[in-house]
Amino acid sequence: MPADADAAPAAAGGGSGGPIVRCRGVAKRFGPVTALAKVDIDIHAGSIHAIVGENGAGKTTLGRILAGADRPDAGEITIRGLPVRLATPRAALRAGVAAISQELTLVPTLPVIDNVLLGNEPQRGGVLTGAAARRRYAELLGRVGFDLPADRRVRDLGVADRQKAEILRAIARDAQVLVMDEPTAALVPGEVEQLMRITRELAARGTAIIYIAHALDEVLALADTITVMRDGRVVRTAAASSETPASLAAAMLGRPVDLEFPARTPPPPAAAIACRVEGLTRSPHFRDVTFEVRAGEILGLAGLAGSGCAEVAAALGGARRAAGGRVIVGGEPARLRSPREARGRGVSLLPESRREQGLFLDRPVRENISAGSDRAFARLGWVSRRRERRRVTSLLTEFDVRASSADAKARTLSGGNQQKVLLAKCAFIRPRVLVAVQPTRGVDVGARSSIYRLLAGLAAEGLAIVLVSPETEEIYGLAHRILVLRRGRLTAELLPEEASYDELMRHIVGAAGGSPAAAS
Repeated sequence: MPADADAAPAAAGGGSGGPIVRCRGVAKRFGPVTALAKVDIDIHAGSIHAIVGENGAGKTTLGRILAGADRPDAGEITIRGLPVRLATPRAALRAGVAAISQELTLVPTLPVIDNVLLGNEPQRGGVLTGAAARRRYAELLGRVGFDLPADRRVRDLGVADRQKAEILRAIARDAQVLVMDEPTAALVPGEVEQLMRITRELAARGTAIIYIAHALDEVLALADTITVMRDGRVVRTAAASSETPASLAAAMLGRPVDLEFPARTPPPPAAAIACRVEGLTRSPHFRDVTFEVRAGEILGLAGLAGSGCAEVAAALGGARRAAGGRVIVGGEPARLRSPREARGRGVSLLPESRREQGLFLDRPVRENISAGSDRAFARLGWVSRRRERRRVTSLLTEFDVRASSADAKARTLSGGNQQKVLLAKCAFIRPRVLVAVQPTRGVDVGARSSIYRLLAGLAAEGLAIVLVSPETEEIYGLAHRILVLRRGRLTAELLPEEASYDELMRHIVGAAGGSPAAAS
């Protein structure tokens, strides 16, 4: 009989030559959906083993089973040669398995330090010692290289800082096996490099790393071994050195895939100004920001973390209130005090976190798409549900949302399809302006390519798009024009067809010289 991991730590028993984790015939269903179908996989100590696949391929479900968050329906898992039942996350921790989850599991009301050391607090005689906790926290920060205030409450942090806290907590547990599910999704390039460095260090010390990610270049640069999954099954496992982005994408999708960005179609020279921002200010995040975006144009806002790009986007989308300046939409001044008010003025916001800020996960897909847009289908005070349903059905087809039905709960969809639902929600009111913040965060290569085409298609139809992403390549590949922000001020304006990617990066890091300039 398998040992209960709560009663039998995984370190006991097992040979030193075999895999630290072995899965045989692991299966899992969610209702009629097969998430895993008899998965076999071996994970070795001191190895970084990446698992890649489309959203819905089963990789996150496998990670959740190993972390004790889901229970398999069939199959056997052994850790150091002993069969175990990882019935709960606590059982997995006792077995030596910790996880960095794609769905953050922090306690919002507690400070960062309490979340990081939760269940692992330095104690003396059973009493928590604050000084020891702070020393331990400072040691973790120094080891990883993050800048994260210990006493800030999690609810007051942005998505990227919450991800850092989740990473610190997993590392603090000194696990023998670390499951990392999209750990870099909310991080900027410098922070990604820091995480990759600490991941290599953990592996060098003997930790087995299970690295679940969508960024294929990142996986190839980091992993020793890569397992490709598709439709709940293992397609192949191979040395990372034998793979390329194209070979992995083809294995993930079961067909060749175009990894290039869609061709840029510039807006007509006479295209109307869809939105003009004048002197927008919200200290200390950004000051005196002025720019315009035309119908059919994709305007990229590029900068490092703390540059003010995300904050400008939030103000334009109504999620944050600016302290000064004004926004003119369609030639009329617009007060954008909430996302709902912004939508009423023709500005839709695609937020950076679909789960926390964008979707009602336990409501049907159709309700998510039409939420907050009753007035668009109201006549004489009555809402036409028939017209609303027709519009939802049309958008599900247009955005290629793959759901069992329009009444399926948003939670049941893959990450890529959830992101498409959010895009469909933004397009539901036929806005003038779409503010897209990290539009491909946490989606696979197939969904990413699809979302790129959708954004390019919306622009071709005359929608003005303001694009913000920590992936500078994404901005460079999609935008017709790029504005660079540093320390809350506009410092450069570039056209991708005239400026190289390296030139853009020099402006972003402040190595290009010049002085702040307004893009008017």
